Amino acid sequence: MTEKEFKSPAYNVRPVPVEQIDANSYNPNKMALPEDKLLYESIKDDGYTMPIVCYQKPDGRYEIVDGYHRYTTMLKHKDIYEREHGLLPVSVIDKPIQDRIASTIRHNRARGTHDVDLMVNIVKELKDSGMSDQWIMKNIGMSADELLRLKQVSGIAALFADKDFSKSWD
Repeated sequence: MTEKEFKSPAYNVRPVPVEQIDANSYNPNKMALPEDKLLYESIKDDGYTMPIVCYQKPDGRYEIVDGYHRYTTMLKHKDIYEREHGLLPVSVIDKPIQDRIASTIRHNRARGTHDVDLMVNIVKELKDSGMSDQWIMKNIGMSADELLRLKQVSGIAALFADKDFSKSWD
């Protein structure tokens, strides 16, 4: 049996009405005001040069995996909305929630900064869904030390559940 040839989602960008797109509940990326203004200027001057990455939900609506700030730029700026006829370029990925979360984090970490409290919540959600420390480190690009620090900051004992601790006092 031959494996299906992989085709990057960027080769199948589709125009989607912004009203059919929803933000996800797990994106820890924040944008400072100067960068937000810069993004608006970039989209105003260059247009949308990168599609929004979405997952198409069973009800037909789309949930953002990457591109939240490009999405909100259209919502906040009537000139952009009108010029683009309310359509955003979307590339679709079809992955389970834990893989979409990992994709979001990878996209963000490649170019942005993160809110620590939201990152703690994401690690907790991934741990609650059964993901191991190894899976989190591999799929989110986190070092063991960074994951340990997030767990320590959280103060949530459940995040340490799959760790074997030595009894150095024995």
